[in-house]
Amino acid sequence: MSTPVKAFFLLAALFLSLSPRLWAQTLFTVENRPVSKEEFLKAYNKNNSGQKPTVASYREYLELYIRYKLKVRAAYDAQLDTLPGQRTELQNFRSQVAESYLKDESSLDRLVKEVFQRGQKDIHLSHILIALPKNPIPADTVKAYEKAMAAWSELKKGKKFSEVAGLYSEDPAVRSNGGSIGFITVFTLPYQLEGLAYSLAPGQYSKPYRSKGGYHIFRNDGERKALGRIKTAQILIAFPPTATGVVKASAEHQADSIYALLQKGADFANLARATSGDNLSYQQGGELPEFGVGRYDSVFEATAFGLGRDGAISKPMLSSFGYHIIKRLDRKPFPTQLDEATAALLKQQVMNDPRIEISRKALLDRILQQTAFRRADISDLDLWAFTDSAVRNAGLSSFRGLGLTTVVFSFSRQSYTVKEWFDYVRAARGLRPGGNQADKELFDRYIERTAQDYYRNHLEEYNVDFAFQLTEFREGNLLFEIMQRKVWDKASTDSAGLRKYYEAHRDKYWWEQSADALLFTCNNAKTAGDLRSKLQSHSITAWRQMTDSGASAIQADSGRYELTQIPNPTRADLNPGVYTPFATNATDNSVSFAYILNVYRDRAPRNFRDARGFVINDYQAFLEDQWIADLKKKYAIKVDESVFKTL
Repeated sequence: MSTPVKAFFLLAALFLSLSPRLWAQTLFTVENRPVSKEEFLKAYNKNNSGQKPTVASYREYLELYIRYKLKVRAAYDAQLDTLPGQRTELQNFRSQVAESYLKDESSLDRLVKEVFQRGQKDIHLSHILIALPKNPIPADTVKAYEKAMAAWSELKKGKKFSEVAGLYSEDPAVRSNGGSIGFITVFTLPYQLEGLAYSLAPGQYSKPYRSKGGYHIFRNDGERKALGRIKTAQILIAFPPTATGVVKASAEHQADSIYALLQKGADFANLARATSGDNLSYQQGGELPEFGVGRYDSVFEATAFGLGRDGAISKPMLSSFGYHIIKRLDRKPFPTQLDEATAALLKQQVMNDPRIEISRKALLDRILQQTAFRRADISDLDLWAFTDSAVRNAGLSSFRGLGLTTVVFSFSRQSYTVKEWFDYVRAARGLRPGGNQADKELFDRYIERTAQDYYRNHLEEYNVDFAFQLTEFREGNLLFEIMQRKVWDKASTDSAGLRKYYEAHRDKYWWEQSADALLFTCNNAKTAGDLRSKLQSHSITAWRQMTDSGASAIQADSGRYELTQIPNPTRADLNPGVYTPFATNATDNSVSFAYILNVYRDRAPRNFRDARGFVINDYQAFLEDQWIADLKKKYAIKVDESVFKTL
């Protein structure tokens, strides 16, 4: 890369890394600590969803948000964030939430879309396999490659695929199927081979493709609309692979007899439990796990998918395992619209499939780039030699200029040394020697794990949404802690202060029209009806014993209530000795009613005991306002009105 071009990319990267801060507009500051317009709007929209914003609503929320930030600032200054409970809760929250951000969504979305597109069709595939041994030496690879290229050459000359497969393929099934492996669909084959299959047009064959197992040549023999997935039950009259003709004929006769019983209405599940030779399914009435194309024998699948409706039963079908009678239980076509529900389902399947490694690799590449990962300029061969020697000899501390404190790689804020690498090696494989290739593969895994840990521990530096969530949780916890100390506990325990506040504001606390009443809430209408009948047939003074016997099905309380608080759906006139009509809660179908003991028609002042709950609430607000006034004197607040106008 030329120097001017390199300089351009360095400047562009610097600009992109700084631009969010340069563009973030500060709406207000609390003691010179900025709060951005973006943060304010995110909080506003979260707490005012569905409401059209106005200048007045923004102004009102701005005052609330300033008060919030003042309290949080006071909590930090009181070092409440250092409390063990605060730290533990924050770490637990971080651990729970961080995992959801450790995905590369763009590559994951691409995989989901690819699965959806491929899943629209099934492909009839033929296959030539030139196998490789488990740990091939170069000579093995050359021999297999030459054989695969010879087969490909025969195909290019126009020879039939089945003939070439018969001559070259090392798939044991080639003698019976001529290389045809039937229909496959998405998720049937390993991902790389699936990609090869779906890259072929009908009638086209591939070049030899190498996998760990060997070289593959595929031919697309035809396509059809995807059949989707099916759930079935089966009755298997099994016979061994070495069964004689007599044994097979006996199995056929038994299968025909069972089929005849089914045609007369016999229960499939009961017959499966009594007669099926499939040890994995007979106890479940023959039910098999839901499956798609390419999961079972092609004849079995063709018979199952050929059943036209749920409940349909096949005639006995012969396979190498015996005679099968198949019942269709359910059929699910592959989705034709990539809506939200389909995307979520396919995403889960992708995440449970080995192809997720592609997304994990994309995530790792992004992490390494964002965290400024850098390999140290040391010889790999020297490091591997030092590694194998040091693992066997714990006393070895240096080798060809490498020491235990030598840095092997680093991120923007942390470096990792040879010693840390050795600790990982010993934990991963003990004292067993590795070898250059094994050491390299293990070192790559060490980089991946370390990079993910570093990224997870510094996630707020790289992900704005996570940083907002973490800050919101931390500040919410701090707010609760300092409100508990400064307002809530004080308001509920300051008896003298509460009494003094009540005396100064007596005119605020009045009874509107009210009644002494017993309130009952039951889990359903029957319980309510039974309870009211018992109350009416006994002395009302026994209400507590009768409701206690109802355990959690009945809740009861007594006291003085304003008439608007008493369940009375028909607005009936309330007098002493009256039961109110049933009021049903539409959410949980619970039923409430009341028994009226005494009625107060006139407005009357509340005494301190009756007003205590209201007084505590008002006293809390009073203490909070006083505290906020003090905080506004302590911390300088500056609002940028020009930025506010842009809201």
